[in-house]
Amino acid sequence: MAILRSDEIREMDAEELYKKLDELKAEYSKYLSKSAATGAPESPGKMRELRKTIARVLTIMKEK
Repeated sequence: MAILRSDEIREMDAEELYKKLDELKAEYSKYLSKSAATGAPESPGKMRELRKTIARVLTIMKEK
């Protein structure tokens, strides 16, 4: 999944934001479960970017 920038997120309507948030959370939980099973994350940078993108989406949702 591509990293979303703030201006791209602001262009989305509310329904798109909720859908994207669900997708991001699902992808993050997939990475989280993989890292819990193996003991080490396969790509820690990707996990960090997912967390940041989720936070960015939530912040912009609260602004609207």
